[in-house]
Amino acid sequence: MAVRVSGISQMSQVYRVVDRHVDRYAEINPVGATYAGIAGHDDRMTDYSPDGAGAMASLAKSTVSALDSTPIAGSADRVAREAVLEDLTVQLQQYDAGDYLRDLNVIASPFQGIRQVFDLMPRESEAEWRNIATRLGLVPGALSGFITTLRKGMSDGLVAARRQALECAQQARVWSGEAGEPSYFQRLLDEFRRRPGPGRSAALERDLERGVAEANQAYAAAGRFLKDEYAPRAATRDAVGRDRYALRARAFCGMELDLADTYRWGWDQLRDIEDRMRQTAERILPGQGLEAAKRHLETDPKRAIEGVDRFRGWMQEFVDRTIEDLARSHFEIPEPVKKIEAMIAPPGGALAMYYTSPSEDFSRPGRMWWPVDGKTRFPLWEEITTVYHEGVPGHHFQIGYTVYLSERLSRYQRLLGGTSGHGEGWALYAERLMGELGYLENPDYYLGMLAAQALRSVRVVIDIGMHLELPIPSDSPFHPGERWTPEFGLQFAVEHSHAPERFIRSEIDRYLGWPGQAISYKVGERIWLGAREVARSRLGPRFDMRAFHTRALQLGPMGLAQLARELARGHD
Repeated sequence: MAVRVSGISQMSQVYRVVDRHVDRYAEINPVGATYAGIAGHDDRMTDYSPDGAGAMASLAKSTVSALDSTPIAGSADRVAREAVLEDLTVQLQQYDAGDYLRDLNVIASPFQGIRQVFDLMPRESEAEWRNIATRLGLVPGALSGFITTLRKGMSDGLVAARRQALECAQQARVWSGEAGEPSYFQRLLDEFRRRPGPGRSAALERDLERGVAEANQAYAAAGRFLKDEYAPRAATRDAVGRDRYALRARAFCGMELDLADTYRWGWDQLRDIEDRMRQTAERILPGQGLEAAKRHLETDPKRAIEGVDRFRGWMQEFVDRTIEDLARSHFEIPEPVKKIEAMIAPPGGALAMYYTSPSEDFSRPGRMWWPVDGKTRFPLWEEITTVYHEGVPGHHFQIGYTVYLSERLSRYQRLLGGTSGHGEGWALYAERLMGELGYLENPDYYLGMLAAQALRSVRVVIDIGMHLELPIPSDSPFHPGERWTPEFGLQFAVEHSHAPERFIRSEIDRYLGWPGQAISYKVGERIWLGAREVARSRLGPRFDMRAFHTRALQLGPMGLAQLARELARGHD
């Protein structure tokens, strides 16, 4: 293919169809456009009413129909077409099931998206602050549309769980300032006022003040709706059942799963990892056991960083150093992808770390976000592997590299495509890979990687167990033969995840409100590891790890079933 700076010239018909989808997607969903890094939509807000959901479904249907009749010109077309069809087909199945009518959870629903989009908006020029002011004024309408959708769900008998409604109501109290601290939006205004130079016009400041007041009031009112009107009519049962869970798991993983087999495999993984953790603890404090080793790592002042600002600075320095080192040895990292920002997440949201992608033109860098939840002391034994997961060679390398591949991939693949299983599976695989490459020789940090693996294995067990209300194996010392409940899930996760209870409580809320996502890490890693072994067996002494990773990522994001097929076939 001939190449141009902004993408692929003389592109195939398949690429034209899916790239038109991106343009239309950005028009219908400007908040999604900002998240994806598509320029030109930051002064608009998505319609979260049933009409907005219908418009997205209509777009998906029209693109599927167009792809069904579009000729395939080669392997790149075939890969792109299969990946996009998998995405859109599942989206339409979820729409037909009415999932949008009860899309309320503590981590990844429109309720968070409306607030979090402001984290991703540039804040340098007067025009950029003008976009923020304009979008602030649209927050009340966005929340009103979302509430209209939830009310329709209530009338149709399609409601989220009460737990999710109450936790989101508490998020609204924090973000609106009703919890006692300055609101999220007030912090935006304070940041504007601290900035010297351009962008400090009095008229703009007044518009920002008005927008902040309106956004605060809108979130406070939305929180009261959730607490007083929605929660009393919400589902008292957290479990979604087998059918809903299977559809969500397919959406997150991009493959059909044997849930019973995956549940048993999760138990096996956890047992194996816990054995390796005990062995590793012997290298830290011989003869004293795993819990004693963990307490030592948590309390030893030489193994921790004090202060939030110092910790953020340490993360930035560490990820920058890792990028330069890996680029010399193990990965092809383009220059634009070498920039990443370590960020402290605003208060009020879920407590899990997360990553946001660079913009299409890389003017906005990729960012890894750490919720600190009031902590000021940071033991490093678990932080190292998490930086690898969120940064490089994890999310930032995979996603940033994908965005960079404008000469190879369609805009849909680069900006909208993929599954959690592909992305989170890669990031978890990347943690393990750093151990294989010799970066976790310090037993402190190797134990941290194993603890991360244990948490992801716990997720497989309890996410499937809680939502399908499965029996706990009769040979388990933990409530043998009884059926999973959220209370058992919390107790089991506290005992086996090696994370603080407050974090685990937030995690349980997340798993119950986002069924099927929690298993995508280990399921995805399983596919990545299996694909690597297939390639190693096929190529024998010709197998090259760097070449395998390059080719795998150049395929672009996709579902796990397609990933396994593509990597098994070798080069077309």
